[in-house]
Amino acid sequence: MTGTAPASGPVGNQVSGQLSGSGGRALPRWIRWLHIYGSMLGLCATLLFAVTGLTLNHAEWFESAEPSVRTVTGKLPLTMLGDPVEKLEVAERLRAEHGLRGTVGEFAIDDRECIVVWKGPGYSADAAIQREDGSYRLEEARRGLFAVLDDLHKGRDCGPVWSLVIDASAVVLAFLSLTGLWLLLYLRKRRRTGLLVALAGTAALVVAFVLGVR
Repeated sequence: MTGTAPASGPVGNQVSGQLSGSGGRALPRWIRWLHIYGSMLGLCATLLFAVTGLTLNHAEWFESAEPSVRTVTGKLPLTMLGDPVEKLEVAERLRAEHGLRGTVGEFAIDDRECIVVWKGPGYSADAAIQREDGSYRLEEARRGLFAVLDDLHKGRDCGPVWSLVIDASAVVLAFLSLTGLWLLLYLRKRRRTGLLVALAGTAALVVAFVLGVR
């Protein structure tokens, strides 16, 4: 029984020739490894931002439904609304009693009332609290899945952790673009065509900006 012989025919010679260059064979192998596994690391993020770029650009196609709105009323203890107002206790009590989401984006106080606003992806809630008697009226609005995804794309009202996810995704995508270009430079038979295609894509983007953006 004979084992599988190393690739020494035209295919093997072609791969060897494509991976050889001024930096030798080891460097392209590392670039290829980084490019492949970097692509797998950023696969989900790339798909998410690609799909939500389309849904965000054509929001009228995907977000036709009106948000689901809920209105509730109640009373808070006057001890929370003294001077100073116990902001954290007020916000967290309302959150716990009514199942609110998001983070507090605004807490405005004047002599007569307090206004508390919660924000999250595809979500908002605001409460108007009367300081005189502790009564409040709260209105909550929940939008659909595509609205949530669009806000994730923009990083709007998503918090600092998701902001880091966006930054990391941007770094990964830039890294993949550069390593892809680096790999192309080692493919001597495809280098010229690949660079021309990249130039054509860049030119198309510039032309679209010059002619289409006012």
